[in-house]
Amino acid sequence: MNNRFANKVALVTGAAQGIGRRVCERLLEEGAQVIAVDRSELVHELQGESVLSLIADLEQYADCARVMSAAVDAFGRLDVLVNNVGGTIWAKPFEHYEVEQIEAEVRRSLFPTLWCCHAALPYMLKQGRGAIVNVSSIATRSLNRVPYGAAKGGINALTACLAFENAERGIRVNATAPGGTEAPPRRIPRNAAEQSAQEQAWYQEIVAQTLDSSLMKRYGTIDEQVGAILFLASDDASYITGVTLPVGGGDLG
Repeated sequence: MNNRFANKVALVTGAAQGIGRRVCERLLEEGAQVIAVDRSELVHELQGESVLSLIADLEQYADCARVMSAAVDAFGRLDVLVNNVGGTIWAKPFEHYEVEQIEAEVRRSLFPTLWCCHAALPYMLKQGRGAIVNVSSIATRSLNRVPYGAAKGGINALTACLAFENAERGIRVNATAPGGTEAPPRRIPRNAAEQSAQEQAWYQEIVAQTLDSSLMKRYGTIDEQVGAILFLASDDASYITGVTLPVGGGDLG
């Protein structure tokens, strides 16, 4: 078994399902102590002596600060932060978005990462060491997701700027930019409203564009996304910082 994360403490957001949950599982397999954070009670399905599961609304800074403090209280340090919260809520041409929807997309896909980086950084700086991996998206160049793409573009800029500030202080900051990813149906959808026929058609335009943009002409798997995240979080990437790595079958976003 690969023990890349033995004696490491890792906090993962958006950990209840999908990529975030699999990141937690793989970290545990590789020896980490894991703090799994999500706003859903499903996060408590991750259990064990090496797991602390926490409920939090990471769109609120106070909750971000609380979970970082809880992680250090429980395990004594914080070595890895994987910011995985985010995801398209609506999919449609920009002129069809309501103002409130634009704000909601940015709150969902930018602020949890921004806040968590800010809340985690003092602990990592005190240690003189840490690795942050932000989950961005290929959707920074796509259609029918302008507010989401803008939020993820912010993640890319945050990643580069934070790495620039902290490289000489022992903190590495990188991001992955997943392309289309095959995953089981979400147990808690991002948008519970029933889609109209027009909304379904707009979403299918995203699917078609994603496949067309990928050189491999397919969606990736969850494990293909997780492998890139764990690489950047590990000491295997010790000389890499400030990078946003596209994981989209050749689509560079």
